[in-house]
Amino acid sequence: MSRIGKKPVTIPDGVTADLNGQTVSAKGPKGELSFVVNEQVLVKMEDGAITVNPANNSKEARSFWGMSRTMIENIFTGVKDGYTKTLEINGVGYRAAMQGQNLSLSLGFSHEVIYTPPEGVTLACPKPTEVTVTGHDKQVVGQAAAEIRAYRPPEPYKGKGVKYADETIFRKEGKKK
Repeated sequence: MSRIGKKPVTIPDGVTADLNGQTVSAKGPKGELSFVVNEQVLVKMEDGAITVNPANNSKEARSFWGMSRTMIENIFTGVKDGYTKTLEINGVGYRAAMQGQNLSLSLGFSHEVIYTPPEGVTLACPKPTEVTVTGHDKQVVGQAAAEIRAYRPPEPYKGKGVKYADETIFRKEGKKK
């Protein structure tokens, strides 16, 4: 039994939700999002909350149950508050700057890396060594942050590179004589 799937998803204040067949749509101050729930899961909207139940007792239906509930909760959170990922840049001469909407990264290559954000994502550089990725869709924000990090992932000896703010890097000991 899914512990997450059992809980109903309450619709937050300021968010309008709509259930049309298997499609759950949400509209809020940050934008609009929708999620198409798998046919193996039954979705009901009642009393300002959405309940999710498996259609049958198969393993596949029970797998989609908790995931569907979490995805619905994520779209509600996204249209109400939005999502933010913070990246830190470590290394001598490594820095980031904004060029209009694009992000310009100096990461030790012979050229500047220019990153164009996808639609619905806003980038900001409060400091030259910090990048903030903001948007209303959790998946798109996470993907954009992962693409920026992939240009120069942190290395284990000195910790140089682009890392998430809450990420810990396992450091290795260097060579010994």
